[in-house]
Amino acid sequence: MIALRHFLEGVAYVLGLALDIYMWLIIARAILSWVNPDPYNPIVRFLYNVTEPVLSYLRRRLPLVYAGLDLTPLVVLAAILFLKVFLVQTLYDYARLIG
Repeated sequence: MIALRHFLEGVAYVLGLALDIYMWLIIARAILSWVNPDPYNPIVRFLYNVTEPVLSYLRRRLPLVYAGLDLTPLVVLAAILFLKVFLVQTLYDYARLIG
C-alpha cells in the first residue's frame, strides 16, 4: 500500500508540474500574439508547435473570437486550472487515504 501511495503522489506531482509548464507556455503564446514575432525564431516556432494543436482544436469547436480578440487561451487556462484543482488534488487525497 505504501508503494501505491507513493506512486499516486508521484503521478499527481508530475501531472501538476506538466500542467504548470503548459499553462506558462499558453501564457507566453498569448503574450507573443500581441506583438509581431519572427516566425522563424526557434522559440516562437516551439511555442506555436506545442500550443497550436490544443488551441486550433478549441477554435474549431468553440469559435471564441470577440472583436478580433481570440479568447481560446483563456478557455485553455481555465481547463488547466480546473484539472489542477480537481484531478491533481484528488490524486493527492486518494494517496493520503491509502497511506
